[in-house]
Amino acid sequence: METAHAVSDMQKKMICVVGPTASGKSALAAAIAERFCGEVVSCDSMQIYRGMDIGTAKTTPEQMRGIPHHLVDVLDICEPFSVSDYVKCASAVADGIYARRNIPVFCGGTGLYIDSFVSGLSFNDYESKPGLREELAGFARQYGHAALYERLKKADPESAQKIPSENVKRVIRALEVYETTGVPFSEWSRRAAQKAVRRDALYIGLFFEDRAKLYERIDRRVEEMMTAGLLAETERLIRQGLRETPTAGQAIGYKEFYPYFDGEQTLEACVERLKINSRHYAKRQLTWFSRNPAIHPLTVDTVEPETLYAQAYALCSAYLGTPRSSELPENTPESVSERSKKHE
Repeated sequence: METAHAVSDMQKKMICVVGPTASGKSALAAAIAERFCGEVVSCDSMQIYRGMDIGTAKTTPEQMRGIPHHLVDVLDICEPFSVSDYVKCASAVADGIYARRNIPVFCGGTGLYIDSFVSGLSFNDYESKPGLREELAGFARQYGHAALYERLKKADPESAQKIPSENVKRVIRALEVYETTGVPFSEWSRRAAQKAVRRDALYIGLFFEDRAKLYERIDRRVEEMMTAGLLAETERLIRQGLRETPTAGQAIGYKEFYPYFDGEQTLEACVERLKINSRHYAKRQLTWFSRNPAIHPLTVDTVEPETLYAQAYALCSAYLGTPRSSELPENTPESVSERSKKHE
């Protein structure tokens, strides 16, 4: 393991491992955290919820390898959660990690969350009207997502052009800002960006030269989820009120099975829909991260895992100013398992 640095020496640096679903982010982040005295911070909008384990591909205790993981299993599914909530929570978590003289290793695929945090955006300039978020979510359930999106188009056409109509959570967020402040979300974002102080971060992005290989991994993961009990997990969450929740109920991995439990579609059709939606989501993630010039791209499908990990370690060593040691064993997924036994 590399030597830990004082917070002043590190200037509050952080490492961000990002990429599409099923790309291997979690294993790499855990390995980096172990090698460079880090703690993992999730930037996944759905892993924040307790009980949503299989469908969100939540990292298991065994996969965590004894490394502290934060912002996982924090909320009940009935609680709403937004990018502003994430930035506040991540700030508090990062401060704690720095106080322990460790390095935050952010990991996940929710680009809006991690980019907002790194950009230093503050969401403390207004306090939302009580019950407004739930009211907007109720409107969407009663009148449909398209009707909610029409409200956004009238209130803030600029934001409507940037936010997909099916992304109900972001549509609600934009309307929440407008109806609370009277200022369109697009203008409010510009003002916040002008005041923001960017954090010092190393971005490591996982990409695929052959996207078909990523899609194969996604399809295989869905099949593994079904074997692991995803259908039973979804049924349990539905009984707990998942479908009526403002945020968790929109999660890919669960909403695809609503028609099955309503008797409207076969299980096979719903599983296929989950694969398609997951591939579409991965495509959107790749588009989002490819626009970030700060990301150091690593190609998953063109090198062996050992080479990929070595590339990631080299980037981290150069960024953190730590020496690279050939005597340190490589933290591939297999070797991490052996080395981390000392944490147990």
